Amino acid sequence: MMITQKTYKKILDAMPEGVFVFDDKLRVKATNAAFRRSFAETVKKNASLSQAIGCMETCACGEGENCGYCAFYRAMRSAVEERKEKTETVRTTVKRADHTAQISMRIRVFPADEKGKLFVGITDGTYEAEMEREMLSAQRMQQRLLPAAKSMGGVPYAYTYIPCLGVGGDLPDVYEWDNQTYGVLADVSGKGVSAGMLSAFVKAAFDRKETDLAKALSKLSVKFGELEQDERSYITVAAVRIDKAKQVLRYVSAGHNVPILLRSGEGISEIESPAPPISNWIPDFTYRENELPYQRGDMLVLLTDGVTECMNAKGEQFGIQRAESVMLQSRSAEDFIGKLKAALTVFSGGTFSDDITAIAFDL
Repeated sequence: MMITQKTYKKILDAMPEGVFVFDDKLRVKATNAAFRRSFAETVKKNASLSQAIGCMETCACGEGENCGYCAFYRAMRSAVEERKEKTETVRTTVKRADHTAQISMRIRVFPADEKGKLFVGITDGTYEAEMEREMLSAQRMQQRLLPAAKSMGGVPYAYTYIPCLGVGGDLPDVYEWDNQTYGVLADVSGKGVSAGMLSAFVKAAFDRKETDLAKALSKLSVKFGELEQDERSYITVAAVRIDKAKQVLRYVSAGHNVPILLRSGEGISEIESPAPPISNWIPDFTYRENELPYQRGDMLVLLTDGVTECMNAKGEQFGIQRAESVMLQSRSAEDFIGKLKAALTVFSGGTFSDDITAIAFDL
């Protein structure tokens, strides 16, 4: 059976390694899908090496002051000059919030014909580098979903968000609507990229213009049902609406840690609101909004279970009591968040097995 050029192209595109073909003038003749994803969105036929790998030099390939440091250029030039296989290793660093990844990529270049007019290059390690870059891109996208300000509707707040795998499943959100301040803290099942995608869904699906938080959760539940997730997927949510004019909190919870209110001069109150998570377990559950007055000087805190279930080397959990103890020692929302991060780091030794998220409001 004769294999067509189209079939050869499909085979090359299915390879996880990056493959490129170039001539003795260092002009790129062909690339496979893995190479294009890693080094250039589009590589035109007869493009120079610098165009193919996205080089920042504007001069001709090989004539720039940085060309001597280019592993691609060294390997390709040597293979062309000596008409034999050459190998170079590229080491690069991908920095993420949770760790720094060292990526090694080997470039193998060898003649493709007897005349030495065409050469083939293979980049081993392209897939690993690509995955690290995708994770970094996802992390940056998720960071853009986080609250940016330190005050909303005249209510100062602070928060911490520490994903255990770079991309997390927690979503803190603070916004203003109809002259009132809203705080929403969601925690989705799972970790990593899949959890990050589900948290992005929550961000898009939660109706910020719905003043009744119970209705907002019900709408979110309906949209979650449309995703047709299995029984392992769920979303816990704690949402509050701060009416500063009336000094009233309205709140609703869906399987989430209860909000904690530190009353000025009176101590801690845990705001109970038992209800199941948003899931396919009880799809038609009716959520209910509750109301609680507050006084000037009170502090409100929302936590995910990553905080309370944070474990130390002995297998002990940080617990709600330790979080409340930190609250009692804090002068403000910002002070609480700083002290909480320090306490969790000391308690766990700096290693977290779940996403760590908390929002605190100065009422």
